[in-house]
Formats: sequence, structure tokens, C-alpha cells
Amino acid sequence: MDRPLLTTEILKHALRNYRATEIVTRTVEGPIHRYTVADSAKRIAQLASALLEIGVKRGDRVGVIGWNTYRQFEMYYAVGGIGAVLHTVNPRLGPENAAYVINHAEDQWLFYDTTFAPLVDAIAPNLRSLKGRFLLTDEANAGQARSTGVGVYEDLIAGKSTTFEWPDFDETTAVAMCYTSGTTGNPKGVVYSHRALVLQTFASCLPSALALKEGEALLPVVPMFHVNAWNTPYSCLMSGVKQVFPGPRLDGEGLYELLEGERVQFSAGVPTVWLGLLQYLKKSGKSLSHLRKGLSGGSALPEAIIRGFAEYGVEIQQGWGMTEMSPVGTVNTLPPHLAALSLDESMPYRLKAGRALPFVDMRVVGEDGATLPRDGQSEGNLQVRGPWIVGSYYKPESETLTADGWFDTGDVATIDCDGFLEITDRAKDVIKTGGEWVSSIEVENAAISHPDVANAAVIGVYHPKWQERPLLIVVRAEGSSIDGDSIIGFLKGKLDKIAVPDAVEFVDDLPLGATGKVLKTELRKKFNDYALTA
Repeated sequence: MDRPLLTTEILKHALRNYRATEIVTRTVEGPIHRYTVADSAKRIAQLASALLEIGVKRGDRVGVIGWNTYRQFEMYYAVGGIGAVLHTVNPRLGPENAAYVINHAEDQWLFYDTTFAPLVDAIAPNLRSLKGRFLLTDEANAGQARSTGVGVYEDLIAGKSTTFEWPDFDETTAVAMCYTSGTTGNPKGVVYSHRALVLQTFASCLPSALALKEGEALLPVVPMFHVNAWNTPYSCLMSGVKQVFPGPRLDGEGLYELLEGERVQFSAGVPTVWLGLLQYLKKSGKSLSHLRKGLSGGSALPEAIIRGFAEYGVEIQQGWGMTEMSPVGTVNTLPPHLAALSLDESMPYRLKAGRALPFVDMRVVGEDGATLPRDGQSEGNLQVRGPWIVGSYYKPESETLTADGWFDTGDVATIDCDGFLEITDRAKDVIKTGGEWVSSIEVENAAISHPDVANAAVIGVYHPKWQERPLLIVVRAEGSSIDGDSIIGFLKGKLDKIAVPDAVEFVDDLPLGATGKVLKTELRKKFNDYALTA
């Protein structure tokens, strides 16, 4: 039968089969909130009715700025379920970009946690399309965050029917949208259809991907306000997996409490999150009783993190994707013959981005546009295509795809004969020195493997002889006084001579963007006049 692939079908499936599965939240207000899939379905129905009553129509954009909580989870299904579009707004974009994306998307209603009330109040006079605002809380906790004319979520849904007749409509209807991080120019809008997200959910649940299993628990640290929390609000519900939402507390100790207290087997977050948790474990002397696997994405996964968590019996696997890919493209699940190897033997594969999900087609092309062989050596621009990959940006200002229909990711990569993708750098971050290419990712990962290095980034700076050379920028580990010569000496045994940085500079913190990535644009500005001698 030609039935539409709608996200509400995931909700219906979960309600029929996983009614008692828990959804747990550390709330913005502080206490732990706990309810079941059946409870959530009733409140999602109430929210759907409430949205229709305030005038939300099919195709309208409804913005949300919130932490990972049960209330934002309810919005994922209610807004899209009535045919409207949930626009998840990343608060880390900052006031200027946040106002830009809300106006560009033409959001008509905006829901937000009390944490973000100052941000919204500041930009509200510049928001041109808004018809109403609602705080994601109850009356008792709205407090000073509630401005004149701002509603409260719990009041909005109170008294509404706990059942709802979900409509059928075309599966290509938009269900959600998200904007890129805006590191180069204005953020770009990416719209996701019901069909795209349902298809990705099927693929994400496979054993070769997230391998989600009924009876287990997942804690998504990756935010719901950016690229659908890597699809977990959909794939967990489809699989009957308990969801544990961390709310605003993302420090190592806070995450540890939830991981242990809720017996979480799987978590997902960017490398900086994993690094913070690892540092907490080492400092506290505690261990992980239940966590068995973690997915890392957003930027390259350092070997030191893989090895660090292996000591606690936790496998950290790498994935890769983009806002433009809804976002999951690859997951590094090792096949049996590689998983059976020792950690040292399998490490070269664990450091790769993994293999593509079904229906994600990948190719690497050279400067002349010719497709390069899948030999693990031929390096070029990575291009992708598939049913959940962007066809065009929202209100596009330029062509999005190549002439033959592929999306150019901006990554430089290789693909081997077994399908393993290795991201060697971003095209704009590759360092060209004396006619040779140096991967900043390779240098950064080697530096982070030093026990006295908490974090590191590499940029290219002008050199009078070689045109450009690597500059290593380091955040020392707590209590460390290591100097640059010691780090360079350490790297000489790990890198080709051409890749060893010419100098090391130390900073207290690295600038992080809206998605947790290091902002190399800011580092380039800071070190714009850095002088290396021949």
C-alpha cells in the first residue's frame, strides 16, 4: 500500500508496543521528571490541539529554543504531526544570528526554556513574524522570565483532549528545519521532510548504525536544538529505547550521575563532551557500571578519547554527518573481523568516520571533477547524495548541488575498498606547505594524545620559505606546565616531518562554535600576524 511515511507513525508504533518505556529528564528547574511513552502520547495530543487552537496552520514554522527535555520532545511530534514545521533554534548562534534565523524562517510562534528568556527578550523587538511566545515551563516556575504577553507551556496544554486524530498528508511535507552553524557567512536553512526523517530513522536503528535495542537506555548529550539530536528522538521511540534527557547540566559530574543512576548503555555527543566526562572519571576515580558504547560526531575523534574510555570498558565510535544530511551519514561500527582485533590493531579503522548508512551514496572527486578510486589513498572533495540529503537550502541564494546532482560537503576525504570513510580535513582547513598538504586533524589528534594536553587546534600561518606552516594552539591539562619544545619533541615520533608544527602557542580555552566545533576562523583572526622565521 502506498501509505505516507510520517513521523506520527513512529509515535503510534511506540504507543502500541512500548507504552511503559520511560522518558526521564533532568529539568531546567532542577528535579528529575519521569514519565512513560503512554504519558507522553497524551501530552503530545494535548499540545497538538493547543497549537491548532492558537492558529498554527499546516506549513507554519514554530520555533523552539530549548535544552534536551521532555517538553521539547513533545514538540517534535506535535508540531510536525499537524503538518507544521518545527524550527529548532540553536541558542549558541548568539543574538544576531538567532534573530536572523528566526526572521529568515518566518517563525510565527516561539517556545523557549527560561534559561533563554534574556536572549529572546533582547531580540524580540527585531523579530518580524512572531505572533506569540511561550515559556517551556509551568506557572510556578515562570518567575521573572515571563514577560508581558508571554504564555506558559503547561497552561497552554492544560485541559486539552488527551487523544488526537492525526491527519494524513503528503510524506514530502516539511516536518522540521535547522540552520547551519554560520561559521562562514549567514547560517543556511535546511528543511527536513517526513519521508526523509522516517527513512533515516529506519537506517539509524540498524545494527550497523546505532544498534538500538528495546530495554536499553540512551542519553543524548547532542542537543535537540541542532539537527534533531542525531535522530535519537525518532530512533529511540521506534526501537522502544528509554530516553534520558540531561537538560541544561552537561558537565562531567552531571552526566555521570544520570549515566549511572538511569543505567544508561548508550550516549551520544561531540568530542568535547566525551573529553569532559573522561576528565571527570580520572579526577574522581569513579567507573562506569552500565555505559557500553558512545557515539562521537561533530568533529574528529581523538585517539586519546578512544583509548581513555576503553580503560573503562566503553567503546567510543565515530560517526559523521552534517546539518545538510539530516544529519547522520556514516557510523563506525566495525565488522566482526576487525572488532576481533586488539585495540592497537583496530585503531586505524576506529579513527575513521565509518561506513555509510543505506541509501547514502558517497564519492571522492579530484580537482578536475573526476571520481577517485576507493583505495583509501586517493584524497579529494567528498560529495554525497541520498533521500535525506539536502536538495536546496531554504530560500536558496545559490545552487546547492553539483551539475550531476551531488552535494559537496566541503570535506577532504578518502574512501577505502570496504567503504570506510576517512575525513582528512575540511577543505578550508588543509595546510599547504611547500607544495605538500598537511592535515590539521592528524596533527590535532596526535597532540591531544599527550597526557598534558587538554585540547588542541592547528591552523596554517604564513612562512617566508614554505608559504604556510602548521601552528599548534594548545590548552594545557589542569595542573600542567608543559612547554612547546616538549610537545614538539613528542610529535616528532608520531608525525611525518612535514606535519610537525613549527611553533606552539598556549591559550586558556579554544573558541567553540554553536555546535561545539573549534572556531578556526577566530583563531586565524587572533594569530593573523603571527610571524615564523625561515
